[in-house]
Amino acid sequence: MVNKVVALVGMCGAGKSVVTEWFKERGYSSVHFGDATMDELNVRGLPVNEQNEKTVREELRKKHGMAAFAIINLPKIEKALAVSPVILDGLYSWSEYKILKDKFADSLHVLAVFTPRALRYKRLAERDVRALTHEQSRGRDYAEIENIEKGGPIAIADHTVVNDGDHEHLFSQLKKTGL
Repeated sequence: MVNKVVALVGMCGAGKSVVTEWFKERGYSSVHFGDATMDELNVRGLPVNEQNEKTVREELRKKHGMAAFAIINLPKIEKALAVSPVILDGLYSWSEYKILKDKFADSLHVLAVFTPRALRYKRLAERDVRALTHEQSRGRDYAEIENIEKGGPIAIADHTVVNDGDHEHLFSQLKKTGL
């Protein structure tokens, strides 16, 4: 089990963080792809907000290509994988998927977390950190679909869970994946 890499994919607000915590409670190390954005914001001394995050995400992809976050995080993944299975929070692009699939082959399992859009937007508006308005949520959805190839990893996922109820319902689906 140590060589297992589970890559989460889903739209913003789908529940990837909750799923990540569930895996961590089961002994998985975690690598959050979005930390590369936060690290870059800190380096630049920019405040954390939706516009700055979007700008940095897109600039990192211009610099490193559409596989940017897989490339940037690969050393962290390999280090974590040496001691435990790994949960990757936030696989975004088709190019990232291909890099990870090439590197980890059959050890890579893609898990899509799906939540209906209206429920995601409600959750995003109510969250304590970095809450988003309806317009910001819609803008983020469009950017992730149009600019960063997010549909590909969702479509090719090995497993899909629907997060439209309480945590117990979600956790029962996760157990059924066998991951």
